Amino acid sequence: MTQLENPQTIEVVTHSEPPKAWKWYDYFTFNIDHKVIGIQYLVTAFAFYLIGGLMAVAMRIELYTPDSDFLDPNLYNAFMTNHGTLMIFLWIVPAAIGGFGNFLVPLLIGARDMAFPKLNAIAFWLNPPAGGLLLGSFFFGGSQSGWTAYPPLSLITANTAQSMWILSIVLVGTSSILGALNFVVTILKMKVPSMKWTQLPLFCWAILATSVLALVSTPVLAAGLVLLLFDINFGTSFFKPDAGGNVVLYQHLFWFYSHPAVYLMILPIFGIMSEVIPVHARKPIFGYKAIAYSSLTICVVGLFVWVHHMFTSGTPAWMRMFFTISTLIVAVPTGVKIFGWVATLWGGKIRFTSAMLFAIGLLSMFVVGGLGGVTLGTAPFDLHVHDTYYVVGHFHYVLFGGSVFGIYAGIYHWFPKITGRMMNETLGRIHFALTFIGTHLTFLPMHQLGLQGMPRRVAMYDPQFAYINHICTFGAIILGISVLPFFINAVWSWLYGTQATDNPWDALTLEWTTSSPPAIENWEVLPVVTHGPYDYGRSGTEVNEMAQSTPI
Repeated sequence: MTQLENPQTIEVVTHSEPPKAWKWYDYFTFNIDHKVIGIQYLVTAFAFYLIGGLMAVAMRIELYTPDSDFLDPNLYNAFMTNHGTLMIFLWIVPAAIGGFGNFLVPLLIGARDMAFPKLNAIAFWLNPPAGGLLLGSFFFGGSQSGWTAYPPLSLITANTAQSMWILSIVLVGTSSILGALNFVVTILKMKVPSMKWTQLPLFCWAILATSVLALVSTPVLAAGLVLLLFDINFGTSFFKPDAGGNVVLYQHLFWFYSHPAVYLMILPIFGIMSEVIPVHARKPIFGYKAIAYSSLTICVVGLFVWVHHMFTSGTPAWMRMFFTISTLIVAVPTGVKIFGWVATLWGGKIRFTSAMLFAIGLLSMFVVGGLGGVTLGTAPFDLHVHDTYYVVGHFHYVLFGGSVFGIYAGIYHWFPKITGRMMNETLGRIHFALTFIGTHLTFLPMHQLGLQGMPRRVAMYDPQFAYINHICTFGAIILGISVLPFFINAVWSWLYGTQATDNPWDALTLEWTTSSPPAIENWEVLPVVTHGPYDYGRSGTEVNEMAQSTPI
């Protein structure tokens, strides 16, 4: 008698139908859908952004006057350290790579999910405890050694808080490594068969370059921080100068990661720019291959520039010369992207949506920040302004004016796809105007402060710098206020905004061929790629746009 003929051996298995859409509480669970994880990254990162932003406003209020009359000096040091840490490790990197990368990459390449969904979820859930450790360190005085945690200062100040800070960064770094591995495998192995490599969206090229850079550089930072942790808690002397340790070695380990970290933050933003500008300019991207290959070039050259942060650390002349040249070289592929975007805008039928305004604003911000970077990469000039507010102004033009403007551009552009609703354009323009004005008022005068010699990371300063600090503080308050229209817009639009069509921008990349918001597995059947992602205005585009969603 066969098994089918024996009723006692028949096991009845019932399969529950998968949900057609996730409930709100699913976003607070260990969910393996790449879209849910992307939203979890974005919302969590934005919460840390608000906390880090409040710290920044508090510091600027303290700096309004030369005396320490608003924040206790130790609290100021803790705010200064953790503001930078939050903004880099728990806002820009998770939002740009984890948030947009997770939500968009499978949709852009025609995949149903990431290559390793559970690993993807684990990578996200390392971030909340990392943030908890960082904020919890304030119960023990807060880490006060700056976001670079240079020894010997980090060895002697608030050791429990410093240890919590280190463990927090190690957790974030582990998350970054897991996510990078997932992105590399997903992009290389899971794009839809009909998509040629020359049809891969530029955001995916940027994420691929970012992921390779993260896999190479992040373990070096983790190693340096673990050695520092041992010095603090277990009596080792890797970086203790009075016991034969080498503090400059720590700087090499830290900056080998932390300068490439600038590219970890900005390369995904470059990818967002390359997606937003062609859509809203209604023109094909200018120099597709040049922009794609420049991301890979930045990935490689970016590993050989870290010593320009250490020109004052006793570096020999030959080393200064080498890293000055490499720093200037890395500006070339960045310039290729800038010229490509400007050429795409030239003669286009530009729609000045909120997304496009932030993209154009980023162009101006990054040019200013990039020029500052070229000057700081030149050893003689860097020796003059090192550890002054010139560095602070440059750094924030690149990372706030660059990365944060790009994140806002991406949110306004893909909000209809993420939520199925449109954002309010009037509030979006108010948000842009306040952010643009506030950024210039806050960070442009800092270059003058640096040239005049005001040191960074201090709460009390010479009264001659008070007037310029007044301007910077007013700008910071405007920046703080600018978040309000965005927050109101995002929450109100998500709940009550105008219903979005599947493709409200008439874009040509694959994510717009599915529903808004996308179905749980993205498509009922996978799409066929019949044209490039940026073929706007070319003959046959309308026909091809219909064919792109034809199932295989």
